[in-house]
Amino acid sequence: MLSVLIWLPLVGALLAVILPQPEKSLLSRRVALATAALVFGWTVWIVCNYDVAIAGLQFSEHLPWVEWLGLNYDIAVDGLSLPLIALNSFLTFVAIWITSKDINRPRFYYALFLLLQASVNGAFLAQDVLLFFLFYEIEIIPLYFMIAIWGGKRRGYAAIKFLLYTAISGILLLAAFLGLTFLSESNTFAYAALQNNMLPLGTQLILLGGIIIGFGIKIPFFPFHTWLPDAHVEASTPVSVILAGVLLKLGTYGLLRFGIGLFPDAWAVYAPWLAIWASVSALYGASCAIAQKDMKKVVAYSSIAHMAFILLAAAAATPLSLAAAEVQMISHGLISGLLFSLVGIVYKKTGSRDVEYLRGLLNPERGLPLAGSLMILGVMASAGLPGMAGFVAEFLIFRGSLSSYPIPTLLCLVGTGLTAVYFLLMINKVFFGRLTPELAEMDPVNWSEQAPAVVLVILLFVFGLQPQWMIRWSEADTAALATPTTAALVATPITTEISLK
Repeated sequence: MLSVLIWLPLVGALLAVILPQPEKSLLSRRVALATAALVFGWTVWIVCNYDVAIAGLQFSEHLPWVEWLGLNYDIAVDGLSLPLIALNSFLTFVAIWITSKDINRPRFYYALFLLLQASVNGAFLAQDVLLFFLFYEIEIIPLYFMIAIWGGKRRGYAAIKFLLYTAISGILLLAAFLGLTFLSESNTFAYAALQNNMLPLGTQLILLGGIIIGFGIKIPFFPFHTWLPDAHVEASTPVSVILAGVLLKLGTYGLLRFGIGLFPDAWAVYAPWLAIWASVSALYGASCAIAQKDMKKVVAYSSIAHMAFILLAAAAATPLSLAAAEVQMISHGLISGLLFSLVGIVYKKTGSRDVEYLRGLLNPERGLPLAGSLMILGVMASAGLPGMAGFVAEFLIFRGSLSSYPIPTLLCLVGTGLTAVYFLLMINKVFFGRLTPELAEMDPVNWSEQAPAVVLVILLFVFGLQPQWMIRWSEADTAALATPTTAALVATPITTEISLK
């Protein structure tokens, strides 16, 4: 049942490439949209049949593969992965929908998009660490080409930079996974078998360090963040939507699944430093966002700041904070997808993203009144306005982390306060004031271009007013994940005291 989420997009990608179609035909686009819709529908069906009361894997599939290497096709879903798979399915459909109909080389483009969806689903479903790594690396290929071919003027630089950073991330993860398997003398890469490793704490700290840095590059945290603003600026709008909305979550999901899940004792040792790292990254991202003149860069640095809140929650590793981390992943995915799609509309209609050039776009007659209104709602959600999903996620993170790490939590609170500063500066300059004469003759925006943004805003309100509809899917699994880590966090000061004596 879960294999459909991997293989259906691959079949759709193949059809988009091989089906005969005349020049300027929309057949490949229709195939991609139909495939993405079927995948999303199948995901909804899985969600409806998922038992939220059970902590652990459901719908497991096992197929022997490269047995001499210990690699098997093991996939399953639980409360950590199911919401992210639903997010990936939905945002992939949105990204394909907002893609320009006259895009060049459409066969290749839509095939890459569906390959990207399949690889991300595979990474979230994999219950074998080597299988996860394979899907994690496959995801790099389509994203590299989508930036390098359909990006902006400096697309080559941005694509190569993205490739180098993510390649280093993959190398660190592979070294950690291989080290864990061989040092624990396991004959399999199965996640469940590696959870029970009895390695010395020093060895665990080395392996976990590789995992933290590897996923820290992917998320990214300061100082490994520099590839993300470049990638966003040069990538097309649909690619930015899926990059910020889903692909960054591979890193945060990996920290929870493979950091806390495999090394709870070592995680407890790193946790205080991770909390400090989270506060530094949050403040740095927010401070950089204030200074940006490109709307895309403002949203990109905002992502760096808001992803740091997930690291804070993971460092605290309480049942509430880990549940909040999952909620923040979903919330940030919806918010960033909304903001990037609206920035794309502004750029398409005005030809600019410069906050010093744009003025008065909220003009009801000649401007972009609906897009501007949706943008205001999006930045309110990002700033944590009560009644929207962003508030729920951030409140739960800070509530769950305050008792464990009060100072880093308060610093992150300052970071979320700065969200209102840089976004209000952008909104005030771009959408208010008198419309500049050069922008007075903009083409009107089609309803179909803005429909995905309307749906995203509705979802932000729905999940903000009914947060349990987000929390209930992962609550049981995050509580189970937190139990051994919390015990290790409590034991760490005692162990340190004994060793000092």
